[in-house]
Amino acid sequence: MTKPVILTGIRSNEEPTLANYLGAFVPMVKMQHEFAGQYQINMFVPDLHSFTTPIDHSVLYHQTLSNLKYFVAAGLNLDDKDTYLYRQSYIPAHSELTWILDCFTYVGEMSRMTQFKEKSGEANESITMGLFNYPVLMAADILLYGAKYVPVGEDQFQHLEITRDIAIRFNNKFGDIFVIPEATQDQTQFIKRDAGLRIRSLTDPTKKMSKSSSDDKSKVLLRDNPTDAAAKIMNATTDSLASIHFDWDAQPGITSLLQILAMTTGRDQSEVVAEWEGKDRYGDFKKVVSEAVAAFLTDFQAKYDSISDETLLAKLEQSERDLNKVANSTLLRAQQAVGLRPKAD
Repeated sequence: MTKPVILTGIRSNEEPTLANYLGAFVPMVKMQHEFAGQYQINMFVPDLHSFTTPIDHSVLYHQTLSNLKYFVAAGLNLDDKDTYLYRQSYIPAHSELTWILDCFTYVGEMSRMTQFKEKSGEANESITMGLFNYPVLMAADILLYGAKYVPVGEDQFQHLEITRDIAIRFNNKFGDIFVIPEATQDQTQFIKRDAGLRIRSLTDPTKKMSKSSSDDKSKVLLRDNPTDAAAKIMNATTDSLASIHFDWDAQPGITSLLQILAMTTGRDQSEVVAEWEGKDRYGDFKKVVSEAVAAFLTDFQAKYDSISDETLLAKLEQSERDLNKVANSTLLRAQQAVGLRPKAD
């Protein structure tokens, strides 16, 4: 395994939405196809991360497999020899390296993590050490495989930077043990994310469509009945301007629907906007979007249902065998550095 590594995580809890498909699944599949043969792509399920906040543990294992199928249905090629699909908890080195890195990470650094402050502030239950410690486990996820590029959203930039800080601190003390991932600026230049994609809540377009929302009408889930999903689109909150424009500030609901129409039909955004610009019949527009979403879901769900558990598990188990060797090799270097294992002669 000599190719540079791109590493990305696939969450295993909660049912994904149409926004997750368009904003995460599609870009990940495009990345695999674009970089095939040039890079090793590690696509892992951070199942240990999944319960840093309360979840239903009885369905976690099933959701892990289920959510991986969404990526395969979106076009992920399981036969690509440079793509490794694996579960975090099936590679014990993730947990063991986290403890070692914990001992070289400062409480002050962790307490400044913005995402921890936000999530702990929102939580109604006791805050766990897992939520506080999340960035160190993320650092282990990255450093075990020498990943240079880690496609993450802006909410994870701070965690990526603390990974770099921990690795640099460790290397300064013990030598070149870890590969340092690229800085955030270089990451964003390499991974060309579509900064303009903003799929909004169907009931409050000032907010993003969120799978964690308790309002079922605000989101289209990928397993929604296509007819029910179409009804949600028809009832989507828009505005009273009676004129369709692509304008995030003045018409976020309409603009989000224009994006959904373009992406579910595979058309260029400018073409879709030109077709509807200035028209005043919101009902006609919503009907076209609802039909596009229903057709998309019908096709996507057929692809999803055709994926066998056996095929998926075969890929997971082979990748886990291969990457346990890589992770254990990195872990051993760290263990030798801190004196837990004898150094090679």
